[in-house]
Amino acid sequence: MTTSIERKDEIPTFEQIWEMFQEIGRSQKETGEQMKAMSQETARSQKETREQMKAMSQETDRKMQETDRKISRLGSRLGELIEHLTASNIVEKVNEKGYQFTRISRNNTIRDDKNKLKAEIDILLEDGDYAMVVEVKTNLTKTDVKEHLRRMDTLRRHADAHGDKRKYVSSVAGALIEDGAREYALEQGMYVIDHPGQTIEVVAPPQKREW
Repeated sequence: MTTSIERKDEIPTFEQIWEMFQEIGRSQKETGEQMKAMSQETARSQKETREQMKAMSQETDRKMQETDRKISRLGSRLGELIEHLTASNIVEKVNEKGYQFTRISRNNTIRDDKNKLKAEIDILLEDGDYAMVVEVKTNLTKTDVKEHLRRMDTLRRHADAHGDKRKYVSSVAGALIEDGAREYALEQGMYVIDHPGQTIEVVAPPQKREW
């Protein structure tokens, strides 16, 4: 006769259960510490990244400002050079168009009775009857031509207020001249002074305008 024996799982003792709880607690604590360390590392990394990005941004701003200053200085010097080259033989070239200018001056300012600046003149050619106002730009645009038209109106009002009966004519000059600017200036009765080579070239409008 064979006796069948049924085996049952052993019931853990209190000590064993307690040890399991302690092990779980230790595991949770280790996991918590690991997560805390990871969180701190992430925060530190993010802070370093923000600081690096801030430093890079500040350095970029500094370089851009320095570049702007260099461009501004270069543009100013280039503008002065263009004015000098334009003024060097402009009287001779303009007089070939039928004028008799004998005086030339640069960087004139027009102010009202309260010494408020009303207009600036890059180059002014004069004789007894005429005055030519020359606006010089490194890159002449149509907007520059429109601004010069307003300047001419201001100069005419100023001349009338001070008994200046001379006739004013206008010119624009540029090392580079946009096609639209050239055509618009000529349409408005202005002379266009160009630098196609070593010397300047003065282009007369189809019908000159006098102020």
